[in-house]
Amino acid sequence: MPLKESLLALSVVVIWGVNFVVIQVALHEIPPLLLTFLRFFCVAFPWVFFFKKPKNTSWKLLLSYALSMFVLDFAFLFSGMYVGVSSGIASLALQTQVFFTAALAVMFFKEKMTPAKQIGALIAFCGIVFVGFHTGGDVNLLGLFLVECAALSWAFGNLVSKKIGHVDMLSLVVWGSFLSLPFLGVLAYCFESHLWTIETVKHLSIKSIAALAYLAYPVTFFGFGIWSWLLSRYPATTVAPFTLLVPVVGFTASALLVHEALPAWKLFAALLIVTGLIVNLYADRWLVRK
Repeated sequence: MPLKESLLALSVVVIWGVNFVVIQVALHEIPPLLLTFLRFFCVAFPWVFFFKKPKNTSWKLLLSYALSMFVLDFAFLFSGMYVGVSSGIASLALQTQVFFTAALAVMFFKEKMTPAKQIGALIAFCGIVFVGFHTGGDVNLLGLFLVECAALSWAFGNLVSKKIGHVDMLSLVVWGSFLSLPFLGVLAYCFESHLWTIETVKHLSIKSIAALAYLAYPVTFFGFGIWSWLLSRYPATTVAPFTLLVPVVGFTASALLVHEALPAWKLFAALLIVTGLIVNLYADRWLVRK
Protein backbone atom coordinates (compact mmCIF):
# COMPACT_ATOMS: atom_id res chain seq x y z
CA MET A 1 0.00 0.00 0.00
CA PRO A 2 1.47 3.43 -0.96
CA LEU A 3 2.47 5.88 1.78
CA LYS A 4 -0.53 8.19 1.18
CA GLU A 5 -3.07 5.37 1.63
CA SER A 6 -1.14 3.99 4.61
CA LEU A 7 -1.35 7.39 6.28
CA LEU A 8 -5.10 7.50 5.60
CA ALA A 9 -5.49 4.07 7.23
CA LEU A 10 -3.45 5.23 10.22
CA SER A 11 -5.58 8.38 10.54
CA VAL A 12 -8.71 6.21 10.76
CA VAL A 13 -7.04 4.02 13.39
CA VAL A 14 -6.16 7.09 15.46
CA ILE A 15 -9.71 8.47 15.17
CA TRP A 16 -11.20 5.11 16.19
CA GLY A 17 -8.72 4.66 19.05
CA VAL A 18 -9.35 8.13 20.51
CA ASN A 19 -13.08 7.46 20.06
CA PHE A 20 -13.14 5.45 23.30
CA VAL A 21 -11.87 8.38 25.35
CA VAL A 22 -14.45 10.63 23.69
CA ILE A 23 -17.22 8.18 24.63
CA GLN A 24 -16.02 8.22 28.24
CA VAL A 25 -16.11 12.03 28.27
CA ALA A 26 -19.65 12.18 26.82
CA LEU A 27 -20.96 9.60 29.30
CA HIS A 28 -20.21 11.95 32.19
CA GLU A 29 -23.25 14.03 31.18
CA ILE A 30 -25.32 11.92 28.78
CA PRO A 31 -26.76 8.48 29.67
CA PRO A 32 -25.51 5.67 27.39
CA LEU A 33 -28.69 4.81 25.48
CA LEU A 34 -29.57 8.47 24.95
CA LEU A 35 -26.00 9.09 23.75
CA THR A 36 -26.37 6.22 21.28
CA PHE A 37 -29.66 7.66 20.01
CA LEU A 38 -28.22 11.16 19.64
CA ARG A 39 -25.15 9.85 17.82
CA PHE A 40 -27.14 8.07 15.14
CA PHE A 41 -29.69 10.86 14.92
CA CYS A 42 -26.81 13.15 13.90
CA VAL A 43 -25.60 10.54 11.42
CA ALA A 44 -29.08 10.06 9.92
CA PHE A 45 -30.24 13.69 9.67
CA PRO A 46 -30.26 15.51 7.38
CA TRP A 47 -28.18 13.03 5.36
CA VAL A 48 -30.97 10.50 4.84
CA PHE A 49 -32.53 13.04 2.44
CA PHE A 50 -29.35 13.12 0.33
CA PHE A 51 -28.35 9.44 0.24
CA LYS A 52 -30.51 6.87 -1.51
CA LYS A 53 -31.23 3.54 0.09
CA PRO A 54 -28.39 1.10 -0.77
CA LYS A 55 -29.05 -0.60 -4.09
CA ASN A 56 -29.94 -4.29 -4.25
CA THR A 57 -30.36 -4.45 -0.47
CA SER A 58 -33.62 -5.71 1.03
CA TRP A 59 -35.30 -3.91 3.90
CA LYS A 60 -34.88 -7.08 5.97
CA LEU A 61 -31.10 -7.07 5.55
CA LEU A 62 -30.91 -3.33 6.14
CA LEU A 63 -32.91 -3.66 9.36
CA SER A 64 -30.73 -6.58 10.49
CA TYR A 65 -27.65 -4.44 9.86
CA ALA A 66 -29.13 -1.53 11.86
CA LEU A 67 -30.09 -3.75 14.80
CA SER A 68 -26.80 -5.63 15.06
CA MET A 69 -24.25 -2.99 14.08
CA PHE A 70 -25.83 0.11 15.59
CA VAL A 71 -28.61 -0.63 18.11
CA LEU A 72 -27.12 -3.58 20.01
CA ASP A 73 -23.43 -2.97 19.36
CA PHE A 74 -23.27 0.60 20.59
CA ALA A 75 -26.01 0.31 23.22
CA PHE A 76 -24.00 -2.50 24.83
CA LEU A 77 -20.63 -0.73 24.39
CA PHE A 78 -21.78 2.62 25.78
CA SER A 79 -23.63 0.90 28.65
CA GLY A 80 -20.59 -1.23 29.48
CA MET A 81 -18.40 1.86 29.69
CA TYR A 82 -21.07 3.70 31.67
CA VAL A 83 -21.27 1.03 34.39
CA GLY A 84 -17.57 0.54 34.82
CA VAL A 85 -15.16 -0.26 31.98
CA SER A 86 -12.47 2.28 31.16
CA SER A 87 -11.83 3.51 27.62
CA GLY A 88 -8.56 1.60 27.32
CA ILE A 89 -10.02 -1.74 28.40
CA ALA A 90 -13.09 -1.20 26.18
CA SER A 91 -10.92 -0.54 23.12
CA LEU A 92 -9.08 -3.79 23.82
CA ALA A 93 -12.00 -6.05 24.76
CA LEU A 94 -14.05 -5.00 21.74
CA GLN A 95 -11.44 -6.53 19.40
CA THR A 96 -12.74 -9.99 20.31
CA GLN A 97 -15.36 -9.33 17.63
CA VAL A 98 -12.79 -10.88 15.26
CA PHE A 99 -13.13 -14.24 16.99
CA PHE A 100 -16.88 -14.03 17.41
CA THR A 101 -17.13 -13.33 13.68
CA ALA A 102 -15.03 -16.41 12.90
CA ALA A 103 -17.12 -18.62 15.21
CA LEU A 104 -20.42 -17.36 13.76
CA ALA A 105 -19.10 -17.86 10.22
CA VAL A 106 -18.43 -21.50 11.12
CA MET A 107 -21.96 -21.88 12.51
CA PHE A 108 -23.93 -20.09 9.78
CA PHE A 109 -21.74 -20.18 6.67
CA LYS A 110 -20.04 -23.53 7.31
CA GLU A 111 -16.63 -21.90 7.04
CA LYS A 112 -13.70 -23.76 8.54
CA MET A 113 -11.83 -22.47 11.57
CA THR A 114 -8.27 -23.72 11.23
CA PRO A 115 -6.24 -24.91 14.23
CA ALA A 116 -4.16 -21.72 14.02
CA LYS A 117 -7.29 -19.55 14.27
CA GLN A 118 -8.52 -21.65 17.21
CA ILE A 119 -5.20 -21.13 18.99
CA GLY A 120 -5.40 -17.39 18.31
CA ALA A 121 -8.92 -17.25 19.73
CA LEU A 122 -7.82 -19.19 22.83
CA ILE A 123 -4.89 -16.83 23.46
CA ALA A 124 -7.14 -13.76 23.14
CA PHE A 125 -9.82 -15.36 25.34
CA CYS A 126 -7.16 -15.86 28.04
CA GLY A 127 -6.52 -12.11 27.83
CA ILE A 128 -10.20 -11.34 28.44
CA VAL A 129 -10.32 -13.79 31.36
CA PHE A 130 -7.19 -12.13 32.77
CA VAL A 131 -8.97 -8.76 32.63
CA GLY A 132 -11.96 -10.33 34.40
CA PHE A 133 -9.75 -11.38 37.31
CA HIS A 134 -8.82 -7.74 37.92
CA THR A 135 -12.22 -6.27 38.73
CA GLY A 136 -12.49 -3.06 40.67
CA GLY A 137 -11.44 0.47 39.72
CA ASP A 138 -11.83 0.80 35.97
CA VAL A 139 -13.10 -2.75 35.36
CA ASN A 140 -16.16 -4.60 36.61
CA LEU A 141 -17.65 -7.87 35.45
CA LEU A 142 -21.01 -6.43 34.36
CA GLY A 143 -19.34 -3.76 32.26
CA LEU A 144 -16.92 -6.27 30.73
CA PHE A 145 -19.83 -8.61 29.94
CA LEU A 146 -21.71 -5.77 28.20
CA VAL A 147 -18.64 -4.86 26.11
CA GLU A 148 -18.32 -8.51 25.07
CA CYS A 149 -22.02 -8.45 24.10
CA ALA A 150 -21.13 -5.43 21.95
CA ALA A 151 -18.34 -7.46 20.32
CA LEU A 152 -20.79 -10.30 19.63
CA SER A 153 -23.31 -7.85 18.13
CA TRP A 154 -20.57 -6.41 15.92
CA ALA A 155 -19.76 -9.95 14.77
CA PHE A 156 -23.39 -10.51 13.76
CA GLY A 157 -23.24 -7.18 11.94
CA ASN A 158 -20.15 -8.36 10.06
CA LEU A 159 -22.04 -11.42 8.81
CA VAL A 160 -24.97 -9.25 7.72
CA SER A 161 -22.52 -6.94 5.91
CA LYS A 162 -21.06 -9.95 4.14
CA LYS A 163 -24.53 -10.97 3.01
CA ILE A 164 -25.34 -7.44 1.84
CA GLY A 165 -22.21 -7.43 -0.32
CA HIS A 166 -20.61 -4.43 -2.03
CA VAL A 167 -22.72 -1.30 -1.61
CA ASP A 168 -22.13 2.38 -1.00
CA MET A 169 -20.90 2.25 2.61
CA LEU A 170 -21.95 5.82 3.48
CA SER A 171 -25.46 5.14 2.20
CA LEU A 172 -25.58 1.93 4.25
CA VAL A 173 -24.44 3.77 7.40
CA VAL A 174 -26.92 6.64 6.93
CA TRP A 175 -29.90 4.37 6.30
CA GLY A 176 -28.85 1.92 9.00
CA SER A 177 -28.64 4.84 11.43
CA PHE A 178 -32.08 6.06 10.35
CA LEU A 179 -33.68 2.64 10.94
CA SER A 180 -31.98 2.31 14.33
CA LEU A 181 -33.61 5.45 15.76
CA PRO A 182 -37.06 4.06 16.73
CA PHE A 183 -35.47 1.14 18.59
CA LEU A 184 -32.89 3.32 20.34
CA GLY A 185 -35.55 5.88 21.22
CA VAL A 186 -37.76 3.26 22.86
CA LEU A 187 -34.82 1.70 24.74
CA ALA A 188 -33.62 5.08 25.99
CA TYR A 189 -37.14 6.07 27.11
CA CYS A 190 -37.82 2.76 28.87
CA PHE A 191 -34.51 2.54 30.74
CA GLU A 192 -33.28 6.10 31.11
CA SER A 193 -36.19 8.56 31.00
CA HIS A 194 -35.88 9.02 34.76
CA LEU A 195 -32.42 10.50 34.11
CA TRP A 196 -33.66 13.11 31.65
CA THR A 197 -34.09 16.60 33.08
CA ILE A 198 -34.35 20.03 31.53
CA GLU A 199 -31.44 21.12 33.72
CA THR A 200 -29.22 18.43 32.22
CA VAL A 201 -29.95 19.66 28.69
CA LYS A 202 -29.56 23.33 29.65
CA HIS A 203 -26.20 22.73 31.30
CA LEU A 204 -24.80 20.36 28.69
CA SER A 205 -21.16 21.36 28.35
CA ILE A 206 -19.35 22.27 25.14
CA LYS A 207 -17.13 19.25 25.84
CA SER A 208 -20.10 16.85 25.60
CA ILE A 209 -21.48 18.54 22.47
CA ALA A 210 -18.04 18.32 20.85
CA ALA A 211 -17.81 14.65 21.88
CA LEU A 212 -21.18 13.92 20.25
CA ALA A 213 -20.07 15.68 17.05
CA TYR A 214 -16.84 13.67 17.06
CA LEU A 215 -18.75 10.39 17.40
CA ALA A 216 -21.12 11.29 14.57
CA TYR A 217 -18.77 12.78 12.00
CA PRO A 218 -15.05 11.90 12.18
CA VAL A 219 -15.69 8.43 13.65
CA THR A 220 -18.68 7.48 11.51
CA PHE A 221 -18.53 9.42 8.25
CA PHE A 222 -14.78 9.83 7.80
CA GLY A 223 -13.85 6.52 9.46
CA PHE A 224 -16.36 4.30 7.64
CA GLY A 225 -15.96 6.22 4.38
CA ILE A 226 -12.17 6.00 4.21
CA TRP A 227 -12.13 2.43 5.48
CA SER A 228 -14.58 1.22 2.84
CA TRP A 229 -12.63 3.14 0.15
CA LEU A 230 -9.41 1.38 1.21
CA LEU A 231 -11.12 -2.02 1.23
CA SER A 232 -12.40 -1.38 -2.29
CA ARG A 233 -8.85 -0.68 -3.55
CA TYR A 234 -6.70 -3.13 -1.60
CA PRO A 235 -7.06 -6.71 -0.30
CA ALA A 236 -8.70 -7.06 3.13
CA THR A 237 -5.54 -8.84 4.31
CA THR A 238 -3.61 -5.62 3.64
CA VAL A 239 -6.11 -3.26 5.27
CA ALA A 240 -7.44 -5.32 8.20
CA PRO A 241 -4.14 -5.57 10.16
CA PHE A 242 -4.25 -1.81 10.78
CA THR A 243 -7.08 -2.48 13.27
CA LEU A 244 -4.51 -4.16 15.52
CA LEU A 245 -3.36 -0.63 16.34
CA VAL A 246 -6.79 0.52 17.58
CA PRO A 247 -6.33 -0.81 21.16
CA VAL A 248 -2.76 0.52 21.16
CA VAL A 249 -4.08 4.00 20.34
CA GLY A 250 -6.96 3.47 22.79
CA PHE A 251 -4.59 2.65 25.67
CA THR A 252 -2.24 5.51 24.80
CA ALA A 253 -5.06 8.07 24.46
CA SER A 254 -6.60 6.89 27.74
CA ALA A 255 -3.30 7.30 29.56
CA LEU A 256 -2.54 10.73 28.05
CA LEU A 257 -6.00 12.33 27.97
CA VAL A 258 -7.85 10.90 30.98
CA HIS A 259 -4.84 9.65 32.95
CA GLU A 260 -5.90 6.02 32.96
CA ALA A 261 -3.36 3.91 34.86
CA LEU A 262 -1.46 1.26 32.90
CA PRO A 263 -0.39 -1.36 35.45
CA ALA A 264 1.49 -4.46 34.35
CA TRP A 265 -1.66 -6.63 34.29
CA LYS A 266 -3.31 -4.39 31.66
CA LEU A 267 -0.26 -4.50 29.45
CA PHE A 268 -0.08 -8.29 29.82
CA ALA A 269 -3.78 -8.64 28.94
CA ALA A 270 -3.25 -6.37 25.93
CA LEU A 271 -0.28 -8.50 24.86
CA LEU A 272 -2.40 -11.67 25.03
CA ILE A 273 -5.30 -10.25 23.02
CA VAL A 274 -3.14 -8.59 20.36
CA THR A 275 -1.03 -11.77 20.08
CA GLY A 276 -4.23 -13.75 19.58
CA LEU A 277 -5.30 -11.34 16.83
CA ILE A 278 -1.91 -11.62 15.10
CA VAL A 279 -2.01 -15.42 15.23
CA ASN A 280 -5.57 -15.32 13.86
CA LEU A 281 -4.55 -13.08 10.94
CA TYR A 282 -1.15 -14.46 10.00
CA ALA A 283 -0.48 -17.95 11.37
CA ASP A 284 -2.10 -19.82 8.46
CA ARG A 285 -0.01 -17.92 5.92
CA TRP A 286 3.17 -18.51 7.91
CA LEU A 287 2.46 -22.24 8.03
CA VAL A 288 1.74 -22.38 4.28
CA ARG A 289 5.07 -20.67 3.49
CA LYS A 290 6.91 -23.23 5.57
